[in-house]
Amino acid sequence: MKPSTLSAMLAAPPASRPSARLPNDHWRPLEIFFWVLPLAAYFVFPDYLVLISQIMIAGLFALSLDLILGYAGIVSLGHAAFFGLGAYTAGLLSVHGWSEPLSGLVAAGLVAGIFGFCVSFLVVRGQDLTRLMVTLGIVFMCYEAANKAAFITGGVDGLQGMVAGKLFGTFEFDLYGKTAFFYSFAVLFLLFVLLRRLVNSPFGLSLRGIREGGRRMPAIGANVNQRLTVAFTIGAALAGIAGALLAQTTQFVGLDSLSFTRSAELLIMLVLGGTGRLYGALVGAAIFMLAQDYISGLNPAYWQFWIGLLLMAIVLFARGGILGGLEKIRDRIRPAAEGKQ
Repeated sequence: MKPSTLSAMLAAPPASRPSARLPNDHWRPLEIFFWVLPLAAYFVFPDYLVLISQIMIAGLFALSLDLILGYAGIVSLGHAAFFGLGAYTAGLLSVHGWSEPLSGLVAAGLVAGIFGFCVSFLVVRGQDLTRLMVTLGIVFMCYEAANKAAFITGGVDGLQGMVAGKLFGTFEFDLYGKTAFFYSFAVLFLLFVLLRRLVNSPFGLSLRGIREGGRRMPAIGANVNQRLTVAFTIGAALAGIAGALLAQTTQFVGLDSLSFTRSAELLIMLVLGGTGRLYGALVGAAIFMLAQDYISGLNPAYWQFWIGLLLMAIVLFARGGILGGLEKIRDRIRPAAEGKQ
């Protein structure tokens, strides 16, 4: 668009300006097909509903990191702190008599979001290395605090006596994972729709601008630290909801929910799928969880070797993750197909 054209648009009355359409504002057929797959898996793989539910929860957890890393550009090795905080919030509410699932999710999101807002002022002010160290320190502190407060959290034995109440007072969490499946799917889809709208909004576009050139954004009136704080807080709240969702569907909370290992696995999921795409977080979580389940079944002692090999292959030969590699293949095929026409 020429500068003169842009100036004319801005000078025109609001009613006469062309309506700006946000990028990716409509649902593509491939997206619809993607969300039909879990529903089809319910009927095709009825014996694996628990695993599928955990994949969807891991996908929600990965989405929360994708917002702050893939869109805002905030590197973090301590995202498990918010996940574990949400899990313990839902668990402690249940142990003390409040077992209603939906209100537990809301409470977990609020607690994790408030904590994320408080620590965000330490995180957003630094650069990549500082952010890595600060977030790493946060998760270590939360882990040891939960371990020290064993009289509340159960310590290494985990939180005892947690029972998830019936969903809507009707649907009980069964051993086959049917209620957990639809519960996890509904929460994941609803939050994905909201997050999809967020990243395609002017706020989401400003996050991308900060990621690509944060020093230039103040020149157009964007408050960089404020936007990063908001993104970090939302990401923390989403991670807390994911933690509460796992606690409610498994009815157990352990110290591993606050461990550095969980943060590292989350980062691997995001790198596998591709950052800054939303769907990359879901694809990466599914591939990691399925590979972990299959390979650990073949060789329980050395399954991490093959996960590491897979990660190296993706990073070296498909930069941008699996979805990034597929996009590059598509971009190469499309000009060739258009040239033949």
